[in-house]
Amino acid sequence: MDRGTVGSAQSGRLLVEVREEGSSVVVSAAGELDHHTAELLREPLEGCLEKGFSRLVVDCSRLEFCDSTGLNVLLGARLKAEAAGGGVHLAGMQPVVARVFEITGAEAVFTVHDTVEDALAGDGGGGGPGQSGDQGPTG
Repeated sequence: MDRGTVGSAQSGRLLVEVREEGSSVVVSAAGELDHHTAELLREPLEGCLEKGFSRLVVDCSRLEFCDSTGLNVLLGARLKAEAAGGGVHLAGMQPVVARVFEITGAEAVFTVHDTVEDALAGDGGGGGPGQSGDQGPTG
């Protein structure tokens, strides 16, 4: 399994780490995701999509808070990932963060997993860089 660290960013209130796991990318967010820290998550998510990864797993197990700005970052990444044939999978949400998704109805548009391992187990192998999927008839 490829566990290379792609990058990390940190403010006083949010730490974001990115690592490749096969054809998926795991983006771990720890701390508070809000108006002041949302760019720290948006930039690596968009960077992964630009590199050709369309299956993003967001590890929320250490995320202590998420406001509407943070939710919008995740929704935006979801739209871009789905347009590329993939998706955004959320893993390990704490009750306080899960409540925001429940109240807003956003839980209905994300695939939510108990753990990162569960989210990665659903990785069918597609979605990584250079893997464009079905090319149609050849001939």
